Amino acid sequence: MSYDKGYLKPEDYAEPRCLLCDEPYGVTPEVKSVPQQRIIQKMNDYMSRRDYAGAERHLKYWLEEARLGNDKRGELMIRNELVGHFRKTGNKDGAFESALEALRLIDELDFDGTISSGTTYINIATAYNAFGEDERAIALFEKARAVYEANGGTAPELLGGLYNNMALTFTALKNYDSALELYDKALKVMDNAPDGELEQAITYLNIADVYDAKLGSEAAEKQVGELLDKAYDLLINSDVKKDGYYAFVCEKCAPVFSHYGYFLAAGDLNKRAEAIYERS
Repeated sequence: MSYDKGYLKPEDYAEPRCLLCDEPYGVTPEVKSVPQQRIIQKMNDYMSRRDYAGAERHLKYWLEEARLGNDKRGELMIRNELVGHFRKTGNKDGAFESALEALRLIDELDFDGTISSGTTYINIATAYNAFGEDERAIALFEKARAVYEANGGTAPELLGGLYNNMALTFTALKNYDSALELYDKALKVMDNAPDGELEQAITYLNIADVYDAKLGSEAAEKQVGELLDKAYDLLINSDVKKDGYYAFVCEKCAPVFSHYGYFLAAGDLNKRAEAIYERS
């Protein structure tokens, strides 16, 4: 994880460039690219401290810079980040507005069929699912799946994320068999992903929810217990980096353990997350 040691960056206090500074009328504007890697690193820093207001301010600053610099690729990247940010903070209008803009940019850049388009479709579909628009979500997940599975170079972590999120939406639609099929694909593909154990732990918890919904709590008790044990073992015994993302996953998983009565496990995961946030 990258840290800036507290030093202020221009986006922390400055206004975006003035439109009057652009090229004269009739001249094709030069593309002035935003620093995508630095934007993501700074975003990770904000999220590791759970500074959601700072993260939003950061993204909106660079969104204006991308617009003024005619950097469509940078704007697409930032729109994707904003969709995820607004999903996490419960801002439906903000998420849907950025989703529409991201889809517009896919068309404008002629990116349909690329990995970038697949990632964008997944981000938007995940937001639709979070806000109860499940049918709209499935349509975009299907588009992303067609892109990812047709591209032999798709990273396993991208495929795993697709299968997991698509399965969640099928669960919401009570199509449990399709959800379980996708979760099985996610478990297999994440064997080849860096730090894939974290995603596998989340998948096991999601599968537990499917069995609980499909069979009922009493009938599914044994299967749910076995799945929770697998998830907890991966979270505490794997050699994954104990960084901000690890803390986020622990914090995300803890309520699931509490829901099924695994209170000690939930408490342990919350303590692990808090320890990392305090160090950050």
